Amino acid sequence: MRRLRHPGAARRPVSPVGQQALGFTLVEVLVAVAIVAITLAAGSRAAGTLIDNSQRLSDVTLAQWCADNRLVNMKLAKQFPDVGETRFDCMELNQTFKVTLVVRASFNPNFRIVDTRVEDSRGYPLVRLNVILPRY
Repeated sequence: MRRLRHPGAARRPVSPVGQQALGFTLVEVLVAVAIVAITLAAGSRAAGTLIDNSQRLSDVTLAQWCADNRLVNMKLAKQFPDVGETRFDCMELNQTFKVTLVVRASFNPNFRIVDTRVEDSRGYPLVRLNVILPRY
């Protein structure tokens, strides 16, 4: 017995074996590719930010070493620093930093205020350290 179809009924695509065709449409594939592309772009940006942050942390650490070394040398020399400004370069792990020491008088004549500023080779400020040195 043959079944009659209603004239308005939708026809389904039939595969050669008589089953319904399965798979993704072009729009579904394009949406999936777009989602993957956006995810990879976000991951790439996050990785780039992590690399920049680790480089900045390394630069700041080396600049801190430059400032600390200079201030420790001043303390070990046991000489009361003269008021004024001094500029010099500091090498740490094959990187050059520009260091500026500004020595100012304090309200108490037995102490000096030492401001240390360290910049990278391009002049970008990395560290600023202020200490008070006593007269020995």
